[in-house]
Amino acid sequence: MALNLDQIRNRLNSLQTTTSRTNNMYKPQPGKQVVRILPYKFADDTTVGGAFIEQYFHYDINKRTYLSPITRGNPDPIQEFAERLKSTGSREDWNLSKKLTPKLRTFAAVVVRGEEGEGVKFWGFGKMVYEELLSILADPDYGDITDPVGGRDVQVEVKMPEETGKSYPTTTIRVKPNQTPISSDETQMKNFVENQTDMKDIFQEMSYDELKEILQNWLNPSDDEDEKVVAKETATPTETKSTEKTTSADTTKVTNVSDAFDELFNS
Repeated sequence: MALNLDQIRNRLNSLQTTTSRTNNMYKPQPGKQVVRILPYKFADDTTVGGAFIEQYFHYDINKRTYLSPITRGNPDPIQEFAERLKSTGSREDWNLSKKLTPKLRTFAAVVVRGEEGEGVKFWGFGKMVYEELLSILADPDYGDITDPVGGRDVQVEVKMPEETGKSYPTTTIRVKPNQTPISSDETQMKNFVENQTDMKDIFQEMSYDELKEILQNWLNPSDDEDEKVVAKETATPTETKSTEKTTSADTTKVTNVSDAFDELFNS
């Protein structure tokens, strides 16, 4: 059998991208750490404040995360399908549309204090931390905390659920009072500013047709259908009655979703 070189190249590229992403990411650990937010080298008119890179993602589709093309101003079939589901009048469809709607995650290039030798990494954070950082940048009393020479370090503190009593970790930030350079070494400072990875190389955009196929396969998994048939054939008479009710409801729901998919993409 001949080697499928395209498949091999695609898989290699996928593995290399995953490795690059892991090496370039900063995830705050429980406790206190200090970082310095940098101006983003590849900033464009979509980069907020020259430092914050907004990215939209689809989570947990086939147990994977996908970058939404709306991040770069392109149409997204999964988002379009989510919008269509909102108009069906079905509660199940509405809940599914919420899952499929792309979610915002914001990133900033940072140097982690004590780990300067590892170079620039990207810190990803949610809405609450993002709003707090924007409030700080909008306050003239702080000045430009991302300035390489006269900016300020930021303390990041992560508390785990057992400390707070909440069901999730919490992240708080505090801007350090002193204005300091990124580094006292001018060569290292220049390296931090200039030697950054382009986020487009970390999170690669899939084509419209690729995402459409992923969505269609996720909505219609063949393995699930096989499992339903096996369950129905091996059920007891009492279980069969219950299974048939569930299957009927599931079939109606699947039909509604399938119709919405066909109406959107095949009309």
